[in-house]
Amino acid sequence: MIRFVLADLRRLWAASLVIVLLVALATALGVAVTLQERALRLGSARAADKFDLIVGAPGSETQLVLSSVFLQPAALPLMPGEVLTKLAADPRIAWAAPIGFGDNFQGFPIVGTTTALVSGTTAGFTEGRMFALEGEAVVGSGVDLPLGAEVKPMHGAAGEGGETHADSVYTVVGKVQPTGTAWDRAILVPIQAVWHIHGLGEEHEDEAHEAEEHHDEAGEEEHHHHGRIDADAPLVEDFDHDVPGLPAVLVKPKTIADAYKLRQEYRADGATRAIFPAEVLTSLYATLGDARTVLMYVAYGAQALVAAALMLIAVIHVAQRRRQIGALRAFGAPRLAVFGIVWLELLLLVAIGVGAGFGVGYGAAEFMAGLFTAQSGVRLPVEFTAADGVLAVTFLIVAALMAALPAALAYRQSPVEALRG
Repeated sequence: MIRFVLADLRRLWAASLVIVLLVALATALGVAVTLQERALRLGSARAADKFDLIVGAPGSETQLVLSSVFLQPAALPLMPGEVLTKLAADPRIAWAAPIGFGDNFQGFPIVGTTTALVSGTTAGFTEGRMFALEGEAVVGSGVDLPLGAEVKPMHGAAGEGGETHADSVYTVVGKVQPTGTAWDRAILVPIQAVWHIHGLGEEHEDEAHEAEEHHDEAGEEEHHHHGRIDADAPLVEDFDHDVPGLPAVLVKPKTIADAYKLRQEYRADGATRAIFPAEVLTSLYATLGDARTVLMYVAYGAQALVAAALMLIAVIHVAQRRRQIGALRAFGAPRLAVFGIVWLELLLLVAIGVGAGFGVGYGAAEFMAGLFTAQSGVRLPVEFTAADGVLAVTFLIVAALMAALPAALAYRQSPVEALRG
């Protein structure tokens, strides 16, 4: 029977190919949506795992996470610098690292931070070392800059009238190992350099703070007070002096209990907002899940249309093969054999289509994940789970039931009537 089925499919290869393509495309749509949504959840969750607690000014918690964890550019409100001084001296905290941003180089964000954050969130260096002077920088694994390269920070985008800080240059001294996060595409420099290059310092903190707030609101570079870095200045990371306003501080509590206490403490005063990134991502996942539901309904609709088309094709196919079926019966083929041939042919075509659909869907999800990673630096793990296996088996069971209808039509045909037709 198998040899007869294969020979029949070779003879009707064009129609068979159409059926396989229809099934494959309908299946691929649902598989790609499922895999991509799952990859976004896993990738973003793993990226946020490295940051236990974020302290920032009151405002949008979602934007605070997007800017601090995923380095999405935005004008965050500033909180008082003494918050960092208090956090750095807190015995419940392993390390507290301020971050400052606003500049970029060749599309890569320049992030001011501390050696504690670099050491606490990476597995070390693939080459080079940690920055030790104000004018040194380390780059993420996704930044295509060699050791010794010069980085001239630009405020704003080149296509939007951005201005290069021509009198300030960083030198790349190290490249960190991949982390699978947005920080792989970042250029990390001492936070003091970011403060100094934007004219922030102890002697004119209030004036510069007002100028920066005015710049954030108006978006005009001429209102922003500029300074320059001292490339050979040593690092200062004790933060026991006056500190400029900060958009965020990334905090590593020593214990889970300390994390919850700190979160409560820095939410109660009204001047700051402490958040767990995972909690914010949960609300984002809800929105993402709603979008996935809509897309899945679209996929189910496409699959239903394909199923209806396949049923029509199968019925027409059986009607066109009346003489062949009659000949098989006339030569002594039992009804069950005829049923099995028609049923097996259709099931085999659908099975091939489902398999191809899973392959195409996986490839599409991988392609989209690659584009997302290249743009954001966040690695999206595209992978199948046991649920996907259950889905494939469900498809095949439905296909087996659907194939039984045209097979039953062939089963009921009498050889005399078939040969007369």
